[in-house]
Amino acid sequence: MIVPDGYNDVPAGKQAAVVTSLQMTARPEPRPERTSAGWTLRHVERPDLDWYRDLYRRVGQDWLWFSRLSMDDAALATILQSPDVEVFSFEVDGASEGLLELDFRSPGECELAFFGLTARAQGTGAGRWLMNRALERAWSRPIGRLWVHTCTFDHPAALAFYMRSGFVPFRQQIEIADDPRLTGALPLDAAPQVPIIRPS
Repeated sequence: MIVPDGYNDVPAGKQAAVVTSLQMTARPEPRPERTSAGWTLRHVERPDLDWYRDLYRRVGQDWLWFSRLSMDDAALATILQSPDVEVFSFEVDGASEGLLELDFRSPGECELAFFGLTARAQGTGAGRWLMNRALERAWSRPIGRLWVHTCTFDHPAALAFYMRSGFVPFRQQIEIADDPRLTGALPLDAAPQVPIIRPS
C-alpha cells in the first residue's frame, strides 16, 4: 500500500526510482553542436545480442540500466530484430562508445528507447551531436510524437539535457524493481553512488 503523502519503505533487495517521461510533438530546431572527425553513427541492423548487451552494459552500468540484461535471448531478439526498431552505435575512431535506439512500433510515434554514452565519450560534446542525429532520424518518419523517459538513477544531467533538447515533461512515476546487482544482472560494484540494501 503506497502512502500518497509521506515516506514509503522500499523493501530490502529492491531499488526505487522516480521516472520522468517527456515528449515533443514537433521537430525542434537543432542545437549547436561540436563535431569530431572520429565520430560516426552506424546503423546496426539485426544486432548481435552479445555485442548489444556489452554496449548496453558499458553505457548503462553506472546508472543501473538493467531491463535489457534481464531478458532472455528470444525476448531481446524479438525487439531488436523488429523492422520498427532502429539500433545505432555511436563510434569514436571505429569503437562503439554510445547507444541510440529508436522504437517506432506504436503507430504515429517514436520512443527514444535508449540513449547514452560510455564514460570515454562523456563530456566531449558527443551527447549533443548524438541527440541531433537522433532527432533527425526520428522525425524523418511520419510521427506526431517523440517521447523518452529518464529516472533518478540516470546521469545527473540527463533530465535537464532532454528538456534543453525540446522535450517537455508530462508524467512522473515511481518504479520499484529488484536491485540488478543482487540478481547478478550487474556486478556488485556497479553504480557505487546507489546504496545496496540487502535482505536480512
